[in-house]
Parts: sequence; structure tokens; C-alpha cells
Amino acid sequence: MAPSQLPPKAGARVKPDRREARQLAGLLRSGDLTPLSVRGVEEEAIRDVVRAREDALKDLKAAKVRLKAFLLRQAMRYAGRATWGPAPLRGLAAGGGPPPAPQRVFQEYVRAVSEQTERLRRLEAALPALVQSWCWRPVGEALQAWRGGQFLAAVPLIAALGDLTRVANPRQLMSSWGLVPREHARGERRRQGSLPKPGNSHARRVLVEGAWAYRYPAKVSRHRQLRLEKVPQASQDLSWKAQVRLCKRSRRLVARGKPVNQVVVAIARAMAAFVWAIARELKGGH
Repeated sequence: MAPSQLPPKAGARVKPDRREARQLAGLLRSGDLTPLSVRGVEEEAIRDVVRAREDALKDLKAAKVRLKAFLLRQAMRYAGRATWGPAPLRGLAAGGGPPPAPQRVFQEYVRAVSEQTERLRRLEAALPALVQSWCWRPVGEALQAWRGGQFLAAVPLIAALGDLTRVANPRQLMSSWGLVPREHARGERRRQGSLPKPGNSHARRVLVEGAWAYRYPAKVSRHRQLRLEKVPQASQDLSWKAQVRLCKRSRRLVARGKPVNQVVVAIARAMAAFVWAIARELKGGH
């Protein structure tokens, strides 16, 4: 059960084991406890690699911010078009660099960016071999056929959520991912607020990032066509159906004057329903 979802009791300051056990038994009998899925050893291994990749991304971003701040203080600018990569670093080094004292700091910052980039590359290279024997590999391959669902987006999504069919309907899935806005209703008055953002933040971020791709008209690019050839026909049909519907809905919401961030969250919420449908279909076929 999820400890964070236990119903609170106002004024309860004394909680011995006997009283707490009675409370948990009563909540279990009334159905007020939220169940959790227990992961296997293989699923936890893939999940740990995904978490390590997320940490590497954060560390790489922080290293780049520090290097940019240092270059800004030293009035060093790269005249090329690329932001990061070997070319900008070679250009900064060829420009003479800062004075001797800050030169050591400059080299350390550059080295930190290079080390974090190599660390991220190693973790991303280890994922395909682990996914080959994964029980949820068919679901991950089906999601790669989606718009905005590349390998590095589909695998973290499934690794973070596990068995999507454990919930009875997609509305429960949307609520558990924090994609349903807060609501306060009294009588005929109904007011919605911001997202509560419970559940897994990695899965919510992947869905929101993928939802930005549906701002453009529906189409099948060359890269997506190559991915579509590796999935069943039923998954291809569902992917195209989702793309047509979500692109149309995105344009309709924008035409109504909705803010772009609200439109993206609405599309991400609809994507969660399609992801649940794909997982249920593939699990039923298996």
C-alpha cells in the first residue's frame, strides 16, 4: 500500500502499534487504501539504469550552466552556431582563453562537461541490451511508433510505471500521474486550479515533452516509418488514430484561445489514455 495515500485523522497524536494496526485493518476493509505494484528484480534493474540516466542528465545540465556562467564573467563568447559539442570547445580554446589563474577553472569546467557527457553516453548505450529480455519490451516498442515516443522516451515511461493495466480505467491512470487539475466545486460553481503533480514525476515529464510534438499536422516521417515497420499492425493503426485525434484537438484548443501550456497538458492527459489502451491490448494478446 502507498503510505502517502493513507487517509489522515485530525488530532491523532498517539499512534502505538496496536492502534495503528486496527486503523490499517479498518481502512483495508473499507477499501480506502491505495495498492502499489511490486516490481521484479529485472524491472528494478532497468528502472535503476533509467534513474541513473536522469541523474546524469541533471548533472550535465548543471555542469553546462556553470561553464556558461564562467564564460559570461570572462567575456568569452563562441562565434559559431553550435551551442555544445567539440567545435565550440575548440573555438573557445583557440581564442586564447582567460588569464593563467582562471585558466585552471576553465579547464576544470570543460572537463566536467566532457565527463558528464561520456557518463550519459555509457548509460544510454547500456539500455538496449537490458530491454531485449524485458517483459514489457513489446509495449515499449509499440510506444516508439508514436509521435514523440522515441526509445529514450518510451523505455523510461514504461520503466517508471510498470504494469499499466493494474488500473481499471485510464482516468485513474491520469489522476495517479498528476495530469488532472485541482478542482473546487460548490453548488453550480466549479473552479479548476493547477496540477497537483502526485505520482511519478519522470513519467509525467516524458508525456508532457511528447505532447509538444502534436502541435503540428499529422504525418509520418521517415524515421517514424522505420519504427512503424517493427510493431504489429494493430499498434500502427492505434498510433495513427491517436496522432490524428490529438493533432486535431491541439489545434482546436489553441483556436479557442487556451494557453499553450494548458493545451500541452490536455494532450498529455489524452496520451495517457492511449498508452493504457496499448498496454492492455498487448497484454491481452500475450
